Amino acid sequence: MGKKNISTATSIAGVELDSYVCNASGPKCTTYEELTELGRSDSSAIVMKSATILPREGNPEPRLARVGKHGLVQSMGLPNLGYEKYVGFSKKLTKFGKRIIGSIAGFSFEEYVVMVKAFQKSDVDLIEINVSCPNIEGKSLIGRDFGQLRDLLTLTSGLGTKPIGLKLPQYDDPAHWFTVAELVLEYGVSFITCINSIGNTLVIDPWTRKTVTSKNGLAGLSGETIMPIALANVRAFYELLGGKVSIFGVGGVIDGVSAFQFLLAGADAVQVGTAFELNDASCFTYINKGLIHMLEYHGFSSVEEAKGQLLYI
Repeated sequence: MGKKNISTATSIAGVELDSYVCNASGPKCTTYEELTELGRSDSSAIVMKSATILPREGNPEPRLARVGKHGLVQSMGLPNLGYEKYVGFSKKLTKFGKRIIGSIAGFSFEEYVVMVKAFQKSDVDLIEINVSCPNIEGKSLIGRDFGQLRDLLTLTSGLGTKPIGLKLPQYDDPAHWFTVAELVLEYGVSFITCINSIGNTLVIDPWTRKTVTSKNGLAGLSGETIMPIALANVRAFYELLGGKVSIFGVGGVIDGVSAFQFLLAGADAVQVGTAFELNDASCFTYINKGLIHMLEYHGFSSVEEAKGQLLYI
């Protein structure tokens, strides 16, 4: 069987994607110019920056630093143009023929409701609700406060027909996986994105004795280092949700091998953040080609055939 016969097409919440690989909300998806670059790339979707009600400049520089070869710490503080801009961009971006994914991050339940309603009336195909941004000072993670998460889902479910998803933080307690899975099923959440960067990590430059990011130096860790944590979360939710909810796997996808590992764990598609930040849009092409090679090597003809096929020793 040649590679030309192997497809990496997939779907999220019934929305078809022409490949398994797309960008993650965060790097290089804030301005219209950046979004058009994604439209011209081999990313299977255009995932927009997590939007807030009002535009934000974000945290002061420096707020991004490299860790090792394939990792980053960042304390961006959600710099974005405000949700109304992204609602407007969604119509313009349809010219690329790709799926468009809106992402929102509110500072109150009321803000989430306003933004969900607006994106429900827009040209996006999916709406990702970010409940896991790890670097907003003084703001607790809704994704870790299950009472707040229930309240948010109560308010945002049923506001339109476009599929709603949750961008989740990492969990390391099986009881938390179980609780979140129950809420996701109860409220008809269509997809989950896991995981966001791991918040409140600290990197120190030993030669200057200084933190590498501003303020108190606490920042979100992303990239290859967090991949084992991301895989564990994807696998846990794959087993608990039983195929009823789609899963975007995020965290350390740098090549076809890592994308294949997320596929084995049960992810329906992967989002690429750090590798895109550290390189360029050619990463989507490279990762997808590598995934085709891995599928061919293991004798699979599609991502659906390989999905969840993790073996235990």
